[in-house]
Amino acid sequence: MNHNETTDPGTGSALVPASDSSDHSHELLPASLVRDADRFENPGLPAHVHRQADDDPKAARRAERQVATLFGLSMLATLVFLVSYFAIPDESVFFFPGIGRAKTQNVVLGLSLGFAIFLIGIGAVHWAKTLMSDEEVSEERHLQASTDEQRAKAVAVVKEGVESTQFARRPLIKYSLGGALGLFALPLGLQVAGSLGPVTVEELKHTIWDPKDNGGKPIRLMRDPEMTPIKFDEVTNGSVFHVMPETLQKYIDEGKHVLEAKAKAAVILIRLDPNDIKVQKAREWGVDGVVAYSKICTHVGCAVGLYEQQTHHLLCPCHQSTFDLTEDCAVIFGPAKRPLPQLKITVDDAGYLVAPEGFAEPVGPSFWERAR
Repeated sequence: MNHNETTDPGTGSALVPASDSSDHSHELLPASLVRDADRFENPGLPAHVHRQADDDPKAARRAERQVATLFGLSMLATLVFLVSYFAIPDESVFFFPGIGRAKTQNVVLGLSLGFAIFLIGIGAVHWAKTLMSDEEVSEERHLQASTDEQRAKAVAVVKEGVESTQFARRPLIKYSLGGALGLFALPLGLQVAGSLGPVTVEELKHTIWDPKDNGGKPIRLMRDPEMTPIKFDEVTNGSVFHVMPETLQKYIDEGKHVLEAKAKAAVILIRLDPNDIKVQKAREWGVDGVVAYSKICTHVGCAVGLYEQQTHHLLCPCHQSTFDLTEDCAVIFGPAKRPLPQLKITVDDAGYLVAPEGFAEPVGPSFWERAR
């Protein structure tokens, strides 16, 4: 056997060096492939077909204007998004074919943002198809580890590629693309900044337990979800009621912000032995041991609905914050930092439990302008 040949243990066929170059002398190919390569002529690549913009400066300028127009339309769509975010009322709805009633603002924001990014993409594709370099390139496989010369060549190729895009030669494309991409970043930041919270903190403080929502009259406590009123004599020692205000029905009838109003208004009503309540204010705001507290945990807003009758503890199931009913729902365990707000209640002439006033402090998690 020739000393320059080796044997493939899998096939028994001879292997010969793939190249006489010192860089690839260790790469071996089956001898049969080498013989086949000698027998068949390399078909090569088909003839390159020039595009119209390659040979006609007018066509190139026309393509440049088309790309810039697409980028300009993208900027226009982004401006529609920005204006719509402030101009279209949140409660505005319309009939969308195939979907039904939809919020006007959501549809306009979605379509304008979609068209903005779509037009940037189409403009980039048209730019690549008509103006960027259109040369076919092929190369043989080589070692993964590149030499210094090859790395320098790669850098030169990248620079050549940048030049082939004609980015520097086409300022109209450069500026219109910069404008489209720059404007497109604004809706993303606007949504983050504009959706951090309501314009005023009063929306966070207000609940529908406020008698103003009931013409100034005390609001009856209603069973949730039956929405039936609760009489004082129906609340036995140790019993638990999940409660909503009577004013919730108005929000349901009007069909606006129902879930938000319900989430903030959730209350748990429990009857204890009055002697077990250690805080004077808690006794005075209740009725003969019947007390009402917000169900919204002051940690991150989960529903505090687990009551342990023997210890008089309320437990949040999300992160195990524990509140002591006998201590005006003070936190005795867990990550919550504030007691549950108490709802002042009394009994009306018909014997129903009512709330003569709303919560004295905001319910739920803390926010940046809470008084405490």
